[in-house]
Amino acid sequence: MAHRKQFQHIPVVDQELVRLLSESRNRPVTEEELREQRVSFAFGNAPAASERITKDSVRAASRHIRML
Repeated sequence: MAHRKQFQHIPVVDQELVRLLSESRNRPVTEEELREQRVSFAFGNAPAASERITKDSVRAASRHIRML
């Protein structure tokens, strides 16, 4: 069977990252954090060539647009 290149050099697990993930696993997400995630997602999916779309403009639009 052919050896797969992606499995030849498995990096060492970062224990600090494992610790942080464990700590955050049971922590509830606040409404503010969820709102900022939505803003970040919308901004990241906006056309890159548009200079008029900023995180602040997405944030302002998100205050006026509500999902049912």
